[in-house]
Amino acid sequence: MNSIQEIEAAIRSLSPDERQKLAEDLPGLIPELDGDAAWERIIRDHRPRPAFSALVDRLESEFQRNPSAFAEIQESDFDRHS
Repeated sequence: MNSIQEIEAAIRSLSPDERQKLAEDLPGLIPELDGDAAWERIIRDHRPRPAFSALVDRLESEFQRNPSAFAEIQESDFDRHS
């Protein structure tokens, strides 16, 4: 058995409360899981993205011409639907 398999087996053996605690702690242990860190890398990446910039410019122009064509986001839009 390799280390990864041992770690997976250990995680499976945890109680639900211990698994929840681990899930909360994982972003600190594995920075790649930290969504805020990922967004921060994206925000700080200054490489040119001409296609993306063109898309944003087009959408901004469309919004300026007709803001009512863009739906307002509601908090309920973020609710998970099963």
